[in-house]
Amino acid sequence: DVTAAMRYAHEVLWRLDLFDKRAQLARSLTLPDRKRLEVARALATEPKLLLLDEVMAGLRPTETDRMVEILRKLNSESGLTILLIEHVMRAVMSVATRVLVLHHGAAIAEGPPEAVVREPAVVQSYLGAEAL
Repeated sequence: DVTAAMRYAHEVLWRLDLFDKRAQLARSLTLPDRKRLEVARALATEPKLLLLDEVMAGLRPTETDRMVEILRKLNSESGLTILLIEHVMRAVMSVATRVLVLHHGAAIAEGPPEAVVREPAVVQSYLGAEAL
């Protein structure tokens, strides 16, 4: 049903704060808007598991905070499971309940974010000794 599809598309655009830009071409959107559009496109398939790869890359801290809030709401309001591949640690620490850290394809730490960032292998590989 076309009406139901349009209603759902509008709902997704509202959730991603893109409804007011629905008439714009994707190429004319800012980077933060295009990142949210990536998420909206994925949500259009009504997934149970949302896979996101570096969705916060290139975003400023305030834009990252906005994306984190969107992801938190998606998870809490709809129960959507989110698998996030991300290097922006402040985002990972804000949104993740469980973290798996890979180094050259091998798992070096797994668990709650607060514990994982204290793992010596993680500090040495990603955070640097000055993080201690």
